[in-house]
Amino acid sequence: MKNQAYRMAMLFDFYGEILTDRQKEFYDLYYNEDLSLAEIAENYNITRQGVRDVIVRAEATLTELEDKTGLIKRFYAMQPQIQSIFDAAEGILSLNRKYDDPELERLALEIRTAAQNLKEE
Repeated sequence: MKNQAYRMAMLFDFYGEILTDRQKEFYDLYYNEDLSLAEIAENYNITRQGVRDVIVRAEATLTELEDKTGLIKRFYAMQPQIQSIFDAAEGILSLNRKYDDPELERLALEIRTAAQNLKEE
């Protein structure tokens, strides 16, 4: 993946619901809100090391899940294929301008919409 913060954000997006509430909160504050360990520790009246331990356990849990399931890896592998489907639907719509077939247009629009929805999820 591109960089550590981006990787951690993706792991959280895919698997964050598995974490405990405390892990989610500290992880979000650290990676998404860009608070330091000291700032989080001060806000929650615990030690910096305590915050670090929670975040390290959360990272380990999320990394282990990705290692076992490979969902993020598969997500990225599918993106070019989804784009190809979208582009093919656009090509069909373009070609259909000659034929003006309403059923062909409806089907191409349905394919394009499905591909677009997959890209956004």
